[in-house]
Amino acid sequence: MTKSSVRYVGLDVHKRVVEACFLDEKGNVVHRERFALNRQTLATFAKDVLRPADHVAFEATTNCWAVADVLRPHVAKVVVSNPLATKAIAQAKVKTDKVDALVLAQLLRCEYLPEVWQPDEETRQLRELTGRRATLSGQRTMMRNRIHSVLAMRLIEEPLQPRLFSLKGLEWLATVEIDEQGRMLIDSDLRQLAFLQQEIDQIDAELAKRAYKNDPVKLLMTLPGVDVTTANALLAAWGDHTRFANADRAASYLGLVPSTKQSAFRCYHGSITKQGNAQARWMLVEAAQHLGKHPGPLGHFFRKLSRKKNRNVAVVAGARKLATIAWQMLTKNEPYRYAIPRSTETKLAKLRVKATGQRRKTGPCKGTPPKALLPGTPGGSRQIKSLAALCQSEGLPPPKALSAGERRTVRSAGASKFVAEIAKTRRVPRRVGKKSVEVP
Repeated sequence: MTKSSVRYVGLDVHKRVVEACFLDEKGNVVHRERFALNRQTLATFAKDVLRPADHVAFEATTNCWAVADVLRPHVAKVVVSNPLATKAIAQAKVKTDKVDALVLAQLLRCEYLPEVWQPDEETRQLRELTGRRATLSGQRTMMRNRIHSVLAMRLIEEPLQPRLFSLKGLEWLATVEIDEQGRMLIDSDLRQLAFLQQEIDQIDAELAKRAYKNDPVKLLMTLPGVDVTTANALLAAWGDHTRFANADRAASYLGLVPSTKQSAFRCYHGSITKQGNAQARWMLVEAAQHLGKHPGPLGHFFRKLSRKKNRNVAVVAGARKLATIAWQMLTKNEPYRYAIPRSTETKLAKLRVKATGQRRKTGPCKGTPPKALLPGTPGGSRQIKSLAALCQSEGLPPPKALSAGERRTVRSAGASKFVAEIAKTRRVPRRVGKKSVEVP
């Protein structure tokens, strides 16, 4: 075998050890090796054993991207496979590290190995931060549920107003009459809640700093119900959105498409697949909970579907709509055309304050006496920017004019006399007759 010939290397990577199997172009085993996994031994293996023409494959694990970074400069190709799909292709009754490494090498040689997309460093860091925040948020929910449980076990009725974990609710919780052990348990959970909230606030501050410099995050925040946390989670899950051929595949990556079972002339569509990033899917579902209050097309879609289906079905369908629209917005570099300017401005202002600590100055210029103006008058105190003006002030691309199909949809919703204004992205009244119409 010449030194330039291609070898196919299967690595069964564990937390502390790696099993390697080398195959030649004909599928013969030419070398096997087992070594401890740390950065030094892995670098020695890559430098002394691997060749520039080798192809290396291993399954996606917790440390797979660090392994790929070390091996990539020394070989021709590094393939990270989907472990679920790999097991579906090659299932053996005898499963050992040597067998797994051999199977990976053979599938790589035959080009049957299901490959996963390898994220860049920025995407990996964003996934790590959003994943950590989701974990801390789950722990915070667990602590709150434990406090609810302590109160319920002692038949103590919680106040409906204020909410239990608001400032006034925490004051009530600190003074409620309860036995000694219950007080000890509640105080313990409150101390842990305070610590978790500090950690969440630190991660939120870091995510806000990164998001403020990232225009795609601001674009996604124009969607109803999507804040900086949801936008970051969605971008972390997708990474490079251009790797999806269309919006349906982007939604399928998040597991927001219905499962399908077909045989001959029978076809059954069931619940969503729930494959892919569970965190981003859950956050989109949470964002879709409030779509029924939105006056735009998303709200119209939600209300129409909720009249025919269960509300949970409408929520999940709204989450898929948010995912497909988000992909279109990122692809076309355009904000959501039916965003409510006032609420969108509030969201972006909160992001700016959290990231920079700077608030924009309002009121008359220095040296100009204040003047009381009534709302609705020119220059009045209740001015609301149009969506185009808001995007310009935030450094975002302006919304594009409505297409012919969108104009027909708006006209059928009862807003025919305002179609021209919508095309110019001007703000118009939200109520038209008996129907709600939202325009930029």
